[in-house]
Amino acid sequence: QAQLVESGGGLVQPGGSLRLSCAVSGFTLENSAIGWFRQAPGKEREGVAAIKISLRTTDYANTVKGRFTIYRDKNTVYLQMNNLKPEDTGVYSCAAGWPTIPLLGHEYDYWGQGTQVTVSS
Repeated sequence: QAQLVESGGGLVQPGGSLRLSCAVSGFTLENSAIGWFRQAPGKEREGVAAIKISLRTTDYANTVKGRFTIYRDKNTVYLQMNNLKPEDTGVYSCAAGWPTIPLLGHEYDYWGQGTQVTVSS
């Protein structure tokens, strides 16, 4: 059974950095994709970043390009977030699957429980 566990969220001031981790078990990462998604209160879930593991290609939402980096190390996929803004606040979740469009959440099969990121002074 696939299991994804996120960690690394917290409270950070604007301009600060956080690194989120998505530990994956019970799932073969090769030929799959891992995506990071976020949802703010009252807003729809948004695809933030995704990586196709075997192709080593990445996709980013326009709102985070140049500030966020997604990368993989063994069975963990990280999301390095720099220059954080208040609008980055939300619950961040990672997902695993075989999406055609990596930033579309409904194309993923397995999800973690999420970790809260709050950007505030």
